[in-house]
Amino acid sequence: MSFSNQTLLPFSVTFFTARLANRDSMLLTDEISALRAATRRTMLRYPFTIDAIAVLPSAIHTIWHLPPGDSNFALRWRMLKTHFSKAIPDTLSRTPAQSRARAKGIWQTSIWEHPIKCARDFDTHVQMIHTSPVIAGLCKTPQDWAYSSVHRQSVIRPFVPETPRISRPAPNPIIARTFHHEGFAPHP
Repeated sequence: MSFSNQTLLPFSVTFFTARLANRDSMLLTDEISALRAATRRTMLRYPFTIDAIAVLPSAIHTIWHLPPGDSNFALRWRMLKTHFSKAIPDTLSRTPAQSRARAKGIWQTSIWEHPIKCARDFDTHVQMIHTSPVIAGLCKTPQDWAYSSVHRQSVIRPFVPETPRISRPAPNPIIARTFHHEGFAPHP
């Protein structure tokens, strides 16, 4: 499983997409109880909050919120994938390399991640998560999909400080007139 280098922040809120190796598989929804159990076991050992989630037949779209000072998503994903893989029947054919590594070949090795930067980014990704079953053609409205956090009373946005915008101060009008009068162009 590969992750980009993560910076340690006082908060860690990240959007993820984890996919099965076989994109035509229905394993995640067929084995939703095993996925829920694997998630609970992982959360008990290494706490995190699921701010939003949609489980599709072969993909999970989610936003996780880790405790302050903790950014180790990779450990949690590894544990969740392992618990899920061990809980389901071993029916897939494996390559010799997968057999040596005791891997079932269920998951793609990489997970797509996007650190949430601000409240608007959070809201955008929650909307993406909740509409993903509709976009995938699995239902007509987000509320029609059973495996989604859209059914919660509300999705509570965690505190994510807004990224400060760096802007240049407005030029002093007296200095600007002086530059123009003397033939100098003001700096952009």
